[in-house]
Amino acid sequence: MAGLTRRDFLGTTAVTAAALTMPAIRSARAADFRYKYANNLPVAHPLNVRAKEAADAIAKDTDGRFELQIFPNNQLGSDTDVLSQLRSGAVEFFTLSGLILSTLVPVASINGIGFAFPDYDTVWKAMDGELGAFVRGEIAKSGLVAMEKIWDNGFRQTTSSSRPIATPEDLAGFKIRVPVSPLWTSMFEAFGAAPTSINFAEVYTSLQTKVVEGQENPLAIIQTAKLYEVQKYCSMTNHMWDGFWFLANKEMWEALPEDIRAVVTKHINAAAVAERADTAALNASLADKLKSEGMELNTPDPAPFRDKLRSAGFYASWRDKYGQEPWDLLEKAVGKLV
Repeated sequence: MAGLTRRDFLGTTAVTAAALTMPAIRSARAADFRYKYANNLPVAHPLNVRAKEAADAIAKDTDGRFELQIFPNNQLGSDTDVLSQLRSGAVEFFTLSGLILSTLVPVASINGIGFAFPDYDTVWKAMDGELGAFVRGEIAKSGLVAMEKIWDNGFRQTTSSSRPIATPEDLAGFKIRVPVSPLWTSMFEAFGAAPTSINFAEVYTSLQTKVVEGQENPLAIIQTAKLYEVQKYCSMTNHMWDGFWFLANKEMWEALPEDIRAVVTKHINAAAVAERADTAALNASLADKLKSEGMELNTPDPAPFRDKLRSAGFYASWRDKYGQEPWDLLEKAVGKLV
């Protein structure tokens, strides 16, 4: 399959939510196992496109014994609601950001440490390697199973109505919207900014009325939410990387025969790798799209930002929160932070 284009993502799609929940491979026999998979992304997002392909392949390779029903776009509730459903077994699979999963598994947010990852190669070195394995081990202690390959949500960028962010000094006093998360708040406070937690549904209005000057999100969110209408500058800070763990309820997962588990694992992990390429290509194409919408883009040097976080004690503080072992694994992939 060719990489997903911006037109695929932003335009009208023939794939519907209903279609995602229908088995593509018809068999003479009814499925022995019919498991629900929930996520919070639009149907046309690369994650759902690749998940649908995986569901089809799983149905085919199990001769219809296993059916994966996909429920995109928060159909089954908010992230918090579905995490509860996953833990109870009402939902068998769920993809969730490690930054949100950290409410249950604190170390799961370690991939979001500010300015830790310089590029995708370093991300996959860590998350496909020892750091990812450590996090999956901690997830397992909570009664959940995480598939080996984490899916991509992308690097986060900073937008502003007042000025481009080129140096750490540009963040001093900067009124920026952040999600409700200690990691975000502490990072921007370390820069001397004024972070404000605002529900995403209210972000556009808050920017429009100048309650805040700026916000931060992956380019796909900036584009689809039309934030270019109320923001002039987009600084490619790449200050955080975020991904989605493909999670399973442990009891329901272990109820599957070993051969079915092997097929599901194979296709879900393959879909994750394909989705990574799709998402990276999509975000690359959106940079030009945002320029055409009138935004001014700049790419600051990350080194001074990293130095500022180090001198402000940000890294040392989060090392102490996570513990020395996972922090050592992070630094093994990205280099010394403290």
